[in-house]
Amino acid sequence: MTPKRHSRNSIYLSTALTCMLGAAVSASAIEIGPLNIGGAIRANYILGDYTKDDSGAPQRGGNGGNFELDTFRINLDFEYEGWIAEGEYRFYDGYNFLSTGWVGYESDEFGHLELGLTRTPFGVGPFGPANSFFFDQHYYVGLADMKKIGATYRRSFDRFTLDLGYYPIDVWNGNGSSDESSRYSFAVVPEDSGEIPGAYKQRHQFNIRTTVDLDELNTVFGASAQWATLDASSDEAHNSNAYAAGIHSKSSYEDFVLMLQLSRFEYNANYKTGADGVRPSNKLINMGSYDFAWPSATRGWVPSVALSYTVRPEIDWIDSITFYNDYSIIIKDGDLEGVNFNNSTLNTTGMAIARGNWYIYVDYVISDGNYFVGDKKDVYADTYAESSVGDFGANRNNHWASRFNINFGYYF
Repeated sequence: MTPKRHSRNSIYLSTALTCMLGAAVSASAIEIGPLNIGGAIRANYILGDYTKDDSGAPQRGGNGGNFELDTFRINLDFEYEGWIAEGEYRFYDGYNFLSTGWVGYESDEFGHLELGLTRTPFGVGPFGPANSFFFDQHYYVGLADMKKIGATYRRSFDRFTLDLGYYPIDVWNGNGSSDESSRYSFAVVPEDSGEIPGAYKQRHQFNIRTTVDLDELNTVFGASAQWATLDASSDEAHNSNAYAAGIHSKSSYEDFVLMLQLSRFEYNANYKTGADGVRPSNKLINMGSYDFAWPSATRGWVPSVALSYTVRPEIDWIDSITFYNDYSIIIKDGDLEGVNFNNSTLNTTGMAIARGNWYIYVDYVISDGNYFVGDKKDVYADTYAESSVGDFGANRNNHWASRFNINFGYYF
């Protein structure tokens, strides 16, 4: 995924993409004893509400849409007599980073332990209540598929499962043009954006997640909580804290799956008054990912609903098709210059097609506040208060945009 602010700089990769995907067909994982070396190459076809130029070239906003490289990644998996490890390094257009890197141990008596750059336990599943390539709005406020440096432990007791995590330090920045946002997961970053200072690092994070599997109801119910310090990385802010909590469930009936989640988040920014006598708004905090940082709301609710249905047709070249609709919204507390923030909604209707090593998402997305969906009517100004952008902060654009996206992924 690439934020819409970068979309005008996309590389037109139609020819190169064809060659790379063709080469991927013959690729396969390498096994060296207990070590498995694999990876993936993924590309997007994009057509949507994006500004286009008059070049006549294929592009997101028209002229037939555009093919773009999404990511190339290398994966390492290790398993030997209970000792386990995983690593993943990702390459995007113009930046790259380590997205996973941990070692651990697993047994029935001990449970499952991961040490290193690992996923934090929060919510209904590892990717949040979502089925699509775009996830749901939990991901964009740091509450789904969040990778942090520390320890994650899981233990099951009959129908109960307990996940615990402690993450003392921030993620290392990768290689890119941003100061601190060349990373996979959305997180608070010490990177300035407009008049909002990059004054915080999110450290000493604690997570707890509990679930109970009610077989008689075909449902797993759960609750999650998260707390962290916001350590002032400059003299522009006071030390503070952040927390989030959520309840969630996952129900299945034959080939239907329903995921529900309701979460509350608070990043308690506390900025100091600057030498100019101006104090930045505590209602905004800079969050970064994919080599891009921008202000997001510090407080809000996130309700999400994700419904899917899987079929396995008797077709040689298709293993399964999963149809889905994912809906989520960030209901924000906050205002800027006396004007309340607009909520940010994301709805994705699509299907995922699986065949061998191929996994293809076909999504139609509409949103009134998501970086990755459209850029028409967005206005970037010198300051955030003067900008009118569809985002996770003030969302002053508040304009519905759409994107048709096909993600072609080959995993080896």
